[in-house]
Amino acid sequence: MPKSRNDLNDNAKKTSIGVLQACLTDSIDLYNGTRQAHWNVRGPNFRSLHLMFEEFYNSLATDIDEIAERLVQLGGTANGTSQSVASGTTLPPFPTDLHAGDKLLAAMLERYTAVAKSLREGIDTTDEAGDADTADLLTGISRNVDKAVWMMEATADR
Repeated sequence: MPKSRNDLNDNAKKTSIGVLQACLTDSIDLYNGTRQAHWNVRGPNFRSLHLMFEEFYNSLATDIDEIAERLVQLGGTANGTSQSVASGTTLPPFPTDLHAGDKLLAAMLERYTAVAKSLREGIDTTDEAGDADTADLLTGISRNVDKAVWMMEATADR
């Protein structure tokens, strides 16, 4: 681990770095899937879904940057290459043959709820390790992901 003057104990740093890297990997994969949905959505709700997916990936871009920067602050190395994301994601592959808005919403909801769950687990893990700052960061990101889930669920219920 590269040196960091952050005064968290080494166990808290190592725990948080592991959690943050897992969240980074899944968030980048989720970002890529959201872009895929944004680019390829078709159907009667095209405009609203296209714009909603764009809002989501813009939010994810900011969150991804915050995760990566916290990881580095703790002395880790943020691994966000295509190869590391492909080999480390816990999300199922995003289907590239989807175009209908309802099918894309279902695929997006599956992935967003999985990321929301892992963020909440990361909050608990980093808090228990003594890293309140990382737990707080993940809490904010969890709220963003939960809001996206809510918006997609409300849209799907039409």
